[in-house]
Amino acid sequence: MPANRLQQQLEALRKQLEEDPPLNEEERASLYLLTQEIELQLARQAAAAPDATLIDGVNLAVERFEVSHPTLAGTLRNILQSLANMGI
Repeated sequence: MPANRLQQQLEALRKQLEEDPPLNEEERASLYLLTQEIELQLARQAAAAPDATLIDGVNLAVERFEVSHPTLAGTLRNILQSLANMGI
């Protein structure tokens, strides 16, 4: 069930990236790569150990967007919580 919730949150993040914030190319690219890393971790969750750099990357993204894009940062916080609930 946590994996389903995480998928929903990733979809919400993608939707926000399409609609909402006026991000520069570097910001957009970093979030796109982050979503790919999360999806990769989900795909190999059962077979591999958690990737600590993934959590660090999400935390950095939260800090980076907290002031300029609070809704985006909130979605990233939800993703962090789902990853933690999944033991990642």
